[in-house]
Amino acid sequence: MQFPDYQTPKRWADFLVTPTVDPVRRAERLRFGERNIVLPAKLAVLAIFVYEFFFSNSFEGLNTIGDMALHPVKRFLLGYLIINVGVVGVYLWMERLPFSLVNSITWIVNLIDALFVAAITVVTGGFESVLYWVFLVLIVRNAVSVPVAGPQLVLNFLTIGSYVAAVSLYKSIVELDPLSSPVLIDLGREPAGLVMSGQTGQLLLARVLLLVLLTACCYGVEVLFDRGLQAEEEAREFSTRQEQLTSAGRLAAEIAHRLKNPLAIINNAAFSAQRLLKQDQSGALEKMQMIRDEVERSDRILTELMGYAQLAEGRVERLEFVPLLEEAIAQVFPPAAKFEVTIRRDLETGLPPLLMQRAHLEAILVNLLLNAREAMQGRGQLEIHAKQNDDGAVVIQIKDTGPGIPERQRRQIFEPYFSTKEKGTGLGLSIVKHNVELYGGSIEVESTLGKGARFTLKFPAKVLMSLRK
Repeated sequence: MQFPDYQTPKRWADFLVTPTVDPVRRAERLRFGERNIVLPAKLAVLAIFVYEFFFSNSFEGLNTIGDMALHPVKRFLLGYLIINVGVVGVYLWMERLPFSLVNSITWIVNLIDALFVAAITVVTGGFESVLYWVFLVLIVRNAVSVPVAGPQLVLNFLTIGSYVAAVSLYKSIVELDPLSSPVLIDLGREPAGLVMSGQTGQLLLARVLLLVLLTACCYGVEVLFDRGLQAEEEAREFSTRQEQLTSAGRLAAEIAHRLKNPLAIINNAAFSAQRLLKQDQSGALEKMQMIRDEVERSDRILTELMGYAQLAEGRVERLEFVPLLEEAIAQVFPPAAKFEVTIRRDLETGLPPLLMQRAHLEAILVNLLLNAREAMQGRGQLEIHAKQNDDGAVVIQIKDTGPGIPERQRRQIFEPYFSTKEKGTGLGLSIVKHNVELYGGSIEVESTLGKGARFTLKFPAKVLMSLRK
C-alpha cells in the first residue's frame, strides 16, 4: 500500500519562497530599473500631466468631476510632484544612503505611483480609461524593484485594489450625475450606457483576475530567476573556495614536509656529535642537548602545523547555521554532563546559508562554546545571537558570563600556542580566527573584567576568501 506524500505541499511551499536576494544585486536592480529607466519616463509623463491639468482646456465644462474629482486630483498631482523631486535626490545619491532606507522608499513610492494612476483613472473614465494597461506595467515593475516575497505581493495587491477603488469611485460619480463623465465630450456617448451593467461587472472581474494572474506569474518568474542566479553564483563560490582551500592545504603541508627533513638531519647530526662528546666536560655536551631539544620542539610544531593544514582539506558545502549550532551545543554541553549553564538563543529566521566546509564551521562553533564553558567553569549564562545585517553578511555573537579577559591578553588570545590554561594547547581560538578569515570574515572580542566576554563573528554573503599570508 502506498501512503500519500505529506511532504509534497511543504516542498512546493519551500519552492515558492524567494531566496535571499543579495543587497548588492538588489541595489543594482534599483539603480538600473528605477533610476535609469523608470525615473526619466516618469518625469516625462508628469510633464504631460502638468500641461494637461494646468495649462490646457482638456477638462473644461465638467461639472461634477470638476467639483468632486478634478480639483482633488490637481492637489494630489502637486503633492506627487514634490514627492518625486525628493525621489530624484534619493536615487541620485542612493550609494550614500543606507540600502534599507532606499528599499523602503522604493516600496512607498511604488504604492504612491499606483494611487496616482488610480486618481487619473477616475478623471479619465474609470472602467473606460485606457490607464488600466498601466496597472499591468506597474505590477511587472513592482516585481523587479521589490524582489522580496512579502512586500512584493502586498504591494501588487494594493495596486490591484487601487484600480478597483478607482473604477468604483468613478461609478459612484457617474451615478450621481451621468453628464459628468469625461468620456462624453470626446465620444458623444449616451449617459445611460456608462452606468455599470452586469456585463461591465463581468469585464471588470476579468480585468482584476488578469491583474492577479500577472501578479502570480511575476512572482513565479522572480522565484525561478533568483533561484537560477543563486545557483550559478553558489557554483562559482564553491569552485573558487574549493580551489583556494586545496591550494592552501597543499602549500602548508609542503612547507611542513620540507622543513621536517632538514630538521631530522640536524637532529641525527647532533645525536652523533653528542655521542662523540660524552667525555668532554667543556659544556659542549650540554649545548648539543639544547640543540636536540629545540629540534624536537620545532618538529612537534611542524607536526601540529600539518594537522592544522588538514583543516583546508574537504569539500565546500551549503550549510545552514542553526542546525550546526545545535549540534555544537549538544557536543559541548551534553545533557548527561549536567552543566549549570543557561543558554539563551536569539536567532533571526531566514538566515542565508554559509558556503563553507562543514569541519571549518564546526571547529569555529565548538571552540568558541568550549572556550565559554571553560571560562565559566561550567556554571553561568551563555547568549547566542545571529542575524543578517544590511550588507547581507551573517553576524554571530557568543557572550558568556565568565571572569572576562584582561586587556593585555586580548591582543594575544588569537595567536597560536598562546594559552592561559595549564593544559591548553593555545590553538583553539587561533583555529577559530583562521577559519573565519579563510572566508573573508572577521572576528572581534569585547570583554569587561567580571562581566564576561563577547565574541562577534561576521561572514560576508559573497566574497572571495582572503587567504592568510
